[in-house]
Amino acid sequence: MQQHRPAHLPRPTSPPPRDEPQAVTLRRRLAELRGPAVAPRPLDARALAALAANPGCKRRALLDGAGVDKGALATALGSPAAFGQSQFAFMRGNAFEARVKADGGTELMRLLHQGFGESGEPPRDVATPDLAAAGPEGRAARTALALREATASGGWALLDHPMLALEVAGSPAYLEPDAVVVHPDGTWTVVEIKSFPMIDGSADAAKVGAAARQSAVYVLALEKVAAATDGAAVGHRVLLVCPKDFSNLPTASVVDVRKQRAVTRRQLTRLTRIEDIAGALPEGTTFDPECSAEELDTAVESVPAAYAPECLAACELAFHCRAKARAAGAVGALGRSVRGELGGLTTVAGVLAAAAGKEGDPADPTVAALLRAAALRAEALEGSTACR
Repeated sequence: MQQHRPAHLPRPTSPPPRDEPQAVTLRRRLAELRGPAVAPRPLDARALAALAANPGCKRRALLDGAGVDKGALATALGSPAAFGQSQFAFMRGNAFEARVKADGGTELMRLLHQGFGESGEPPRDVATPDLAAAGPEGRAARTALALREATASGGWALLDHPMLALEVAGSPAYLEPDAVVVHPDGTWTVVEIKSFPMIDGSADAAKVGAAARQSAVYVLALEKVAAATDGAAVGHRVLLVCPKDFSNLPTASVVDVRKQRAVTRRQLTRLTRIEDIAGALPEGTTFDPECSAEELDTAVESVPAAYAPECLAACELAFHCRAKARAAGAVGALGRSVRGELGGLTTVAGVLAAAAGKEGDPADPTVAALLRAAALRAEALEGSTACR
């Protein structure tokens, strides 16, 4: 009989039993990283979309894959983040969504019909199946059944807040899109309703990008169900519904999420291999918030991060990572575009030294550009002094 190790003991150095399934080994390993008494924090579509937005961050991949509560971890580290949606914005968003879905989704179907360039009148006879069930697992099963029944019927159907399941790092993540529309031809379309405005037909690019990444997560989850449903296909275009201009009237735009879907799929594949990241950690590493701030700081710093200013809007650990990046003089703290343009120069001190001609190969295009920029700056300063 297999002997179970007490949860409070450090991670053993010996390999797991050969007959232990890989998924069980991974779950055990991640539980050790969270802490023996810490329940896993489930991933949602926002978290998965944020992962796709920063695929180079091993720190977030490991912490999210292990189900670590990054908010509690940031507080224990002394760098809490005011993260989340205000109560006013939450209520406004709910009110707007209710308006869009009123009268059995009449306005929503009109927007979809218009956005997809359908001919004729908007559909009137739209089925709205009841998706109520016990628990997220039951709701996910009920949603899958409703999708199959709607596809087989050959008519229009509107699923309000369906529940989808997507396997992440060996465990199911339950996702809840705003709506899914089933077309008569068997196509399934994700509908994402946001409260940010669409002014003169366009919205804030960063917010649209975040909505597209979030929708791509739903598309991936739907594809799992569609693969087991005859005649079903998940559309790569999603309907983004927002308030029009500065009113509360809804308008919509069709967004192609093929690129976001591909990026998210790659990131999820990477998450299923987080045992490789965990295997490189020092013995006894844990992110249990009950540990001291010094122990947690050491544990967090043992996992490489890829901080960028965009993290401030998407990750609870952003303030901690920003402080560390600034202390190390990392160019990533200035933005991803700057980090990309500077190539192998990873610190501000190294950039300044290269611009002064003290370090670097002048034949390197990046170094040559810095030397040229420094020369132009010197000329401009000399000209300014002469004018005085």
